[in-house]
Amino acid sequence: MAELVANCPRCGAKEITFDVKESTPTVIKYNWQRWFEAFAVCRRCHRSTVFRLAQRDIHFEDAIRANHGPAGFATVGDVFQVDSYISQQDADAIEPPEHLPPDVQQVFKEGAKCFAIGCWNASGTMFRLCLDIATAPLLPPGDAEGLTGKVRRDLGLRVPWLIANGLLPRELRALSDCIREDGNDGAHRGTLTREDAADILDFSVAVLERLFTEPERLKQAEERRAARREKPKK
Repeated sequence: MAELVANCPRCGAKEITFDVKESTPTVIKYNWQRWFEAFAVCRRCHRSTVFRLAQRDIHFEDAIRANHGPAGFATVGDVFQVDSYISQQDADAIEPPEHLPPDVQQVFKEGAKCFAIGCWNASGTMFRLCLDIATAPLLPPGDAEGLTGKVRRDLGLRVPWLIANGLLPRELRALSDCIREDGNDGAHRGTLTREDAADILDFSVAVLERLFTEPERLKQAEERRAARREKPKK
């Protein structure tokens, strides 16, 4: 029986031995590192966990093929290292819109993971933060009519001001109803429902596509057009 020593996420035992029953290949990284998901049973609590295992060294490639993955090794840890284990955070999550800045993309992904596992308050908070980061740079640096300090700070007041002043498309006005003044919505009372979180998600996607995805796609199309015009005619 293949053995793996790891921490058990089910009973909390540290450096406990698991019996690896089965494994399946998932991806290959760096053109050599083979990754597997391995079904293993803890010898302490006798409950199962699916671990993500990564090949330790490029020189193990032939042995891995010969043994058909981790389950074929007596001591799995000699050839593979434990990366993580499959949990609720691996539930299928909505992909962020294309061409987002890294900080915006990271927060969106956190919100999408929370949404996928039914954490509506957490997902709503993350999507609001995503909008906060994305829309703050749209504000003019100086004074402007109606642009008070509270409007600058408060996403629920900022979004209507940006729409009213043409800095966000007016077509987003109806969707923006889900973003209300801070302290006056479910995210701060812990009462967001799935529908509330889904509304904030839809508005976030619409705003992010307008601000980042569509301009970048247009830019790329213009670059392709310019490149075609630069080609010498035959």
